Amino acid sequence: MTITIKTGADIDGMRVAGRLASEVLDMLTPHVVPGISTEALDKLAHDYIFNVQQAIPAPLNYAPPGYTPYPKSICTSINHQVCHGIPNDRPLKNGDIVNIDVTVIKDGWHGDTSRMFVVGEGSIAARRLCQMTYESMWKGIAKVKPGMRLGDIGHTIQTFAENLGFSIVREFCGHGIGRKFHEEPQVMHYGRPGTMEELVPGMVFTIEPMVNAGRREIREMGDGWTIVTKDRSLSAQWEHTVLVTETGYEVLTLSAGSPPPPAFITAAAT
Repeated sequence: MTITIKTGADIDGMRVAGRLASEVLDMLTPHVVPGISTEALDKLAHDYIFNVQQAIPAPLNYAPPGYTPYPKSICTSINHQVCHGIPNDRPLKNGDIVNIDVTVIKDGWHGDTSRMFVVGEGSIAARRLCQMTYESMWKGIAKVKPGMRLGDIGHTIQTFAENLGFSIVREFCGHGIGRKFHEEPQVMHYGRPGTMEELVPGMVFTIEPMVNAGRREIREMGDGWTIVTKDRSLSAQWEHTVLVTETGYEVLTLSAGSPPPPAFITAAAT
């Protein structure tokens, strides 16, 4: 396994790409309301990335081995859709939850982030799932510093989510990122502490837990991309791109409109 260690100049480029990806979500936020289609959200994002940011949406025509090219510029996964949902013309309904996943390429560097949105008035259960998934991502981020191991991140996320009665999707994981959309290492959201690769300064990867309200089993839809929960329970996901620094971590996918970190993060920083 070859993990690319980013230089200072590399990191500068990734900071820009990460901020731009987050700013796409900032721009979309007021538009995520009942009645809008994910197709319309995709067009807003596509035009903004190309025309305003003068960047490239990485998902568009992305085709890893065994896949048909992805046809849209963002991924939109609704309710029991776990990930890789393809935008379409179905209007969002009051109470839906939707993950919007954005990856921007700027000057050759990738920035990758996603957020959950509750459309209109969501149920207490749906809001709790989204909030606890957000906190599980940050529990993992908080483990990032030199000398820790990837298994420490996964174990922390898994323990937190499962203690709340949720389950962790295991077939998909976070990943290294840089000039390529997906690089080594793979970042599992479950596992044993003290296992897998040791973290060293200059590593950049995503942490993006997918958390189900019901069982963890999933299946692929006929479009070859969309993943859903087998039991049709709700699923949520949040994602940040994270740099290992000399003393801890830096989240590269933050912008003016990013949701604030949970209280346990801000308390630790004081």
